[in-house]
Amino acid sequence: MTDTTETHMTPPHGGSGGYDAYKFRSPEFRAAVDALRGLRHDLISDAFAYRPLPPRSAGKGLSRLLTGRLREYAVWTPHAVITAAGLIAMLIGSDNSGRGAATNLFVGVLALVPILLTIVRPIMAFWLSLAATAIAYPMAFVNSWQQGWPWLPGSFACHLVVLTVVALRTRPRTAAWMWLLTGAYGLIWQAALGGSHYYRSNTVELLFISALSMLVVSVWHIRRSAEQTVTAQQTVTEHERSRRTLLEERTTIARELHDVVAHHMSVVAIQAEAAPYRVENPPPELEKAFATIRENAVAALTELRRVLGVVRAEDYEAPDAPQPTLADLDGLIDNVREAGLSVDKAVTGAVRELPQGVELSAYRIVQEALSNTLRHAPGASARVEIGYVLGGLGLRIVNGPRPELSLLKPSSGAGHGITGMRERVSMLNGEMTAGATDEGGYEVAVFLPVPLRGEGEA
Repeated sequence: MTDTTETHMTPPHGGSGGYDAYKFRSPEFRAAVDALRGLRHDLISDAFAYRPLPPRSAGKGLSRLLTGRLREYAVWTPHAVITAAGLIAMLIGSDNSGRGAATNLFVGVLALVPILLTIVRPIMAFWLSLAATAIAYPMAFVNSWQQGWPWLPGSFACHLVVLTVVALRTRPRTAAWMWLLTGAYGLIWQAALGGSHYYRSNTVELLFISALSMLVVSVWHIRRSAEQTVTAQQTVTEHERSRRTLLEERTTIARELHDVVAHHMSVVAIQAEAAPYRVENPPPELEKAFATIRENAVAALTELRRVLGVVRAEDYEAPDAPQPTLADLDGLIDNVREAGLSVDKAVTGAVRELPQGVELSAYRIVQEALSNTLRHAPGASARVEIGYVLGGLGLRIVNGPRPELSLLKPSSGAGHGITGMRERVSMLNGEMTAGATDEGGYEVAVFLPVPLRGEGEA
């Protein structure tokens, strides 16, 4: 598992003077300071960090081809590979006939422990590998000039494995620092022992081979990062595709709703217009009722086409019919009264012209509240109160309980009327309460804020 925690470099401490001194330094100086801070964070501050290697996912890699317990054990493949590499390094380090068995065993353990430590504390494993090299070399002094210094075969294998594993588990910057410190470590040994021609340094070989392994690791990191980016993009694309499909389905439903409702409303309007002619000498009340039905059907059909017609084609142009306002509220109330609902209206405050959005939302809220009364409390009386106050507009629509002797049955089921009201109120940053009254009726109270002229201009 790769540690991708980023470090944000900060300038040296010491108050504003220290920061100004840092800020006005040359770019090379700032780059060097930031690099040293990166070294301190990656290899010193995190030296004792506990980062256990997590097991692999059961559905990835070759484990997908396995079944049963083999598939369960396959998640520990990385741990098994690291352990096997450590045992091989141990065998290489302990294979020396010129030393005693105890010394060979100790040198082999020194090659094994740093590799095993990469499973839980990768940065500490790097430092331990350097320390183990320094400890193992004097103990294996016999024939060491023939094997190369300072990296004995076991130390060579151990450090190469540690560099590769830690590079896999950390970011590329940490791997670069480890590689550079390994080279500096070899230079220190060369300065200490390089005066004698009996010794042959093998630091260059280690640096070359480790550079190749780290190059492979870097390519793996780049590929893994690219795969994660592609996966994230595919996830976003899939989400957008699902969202687009949902919108298309809603558009299809809206078109079907428009076609069905428009057709039936047209039939209702035509039948209401033709009905009086099918009755000989119809009473005036019947003619007025059919005329009202036709007017309501035509009005509903016009509004339906204006609202839903936009989904029928991209080049659809909505008609320029004016939107209803509070000035049209009397017509709405008269219409509801003709449907059998007793409605009282009360207006308080100085009536004034409000923003179009407030006027339209207020009209729709009253319309929906009265429609709910007709559906859920037929036969009840309702009252509409409109208050023009200094900071906005107040609405209160309340209805009484449904009469017990009413022959009309309330509509079953809950619609989206209250939700639609709340959405309109929320859009205007208003407040709304809705709930049953103590008398058994229902009350909707709304306040829609309207900024004053001076506030709006400011």
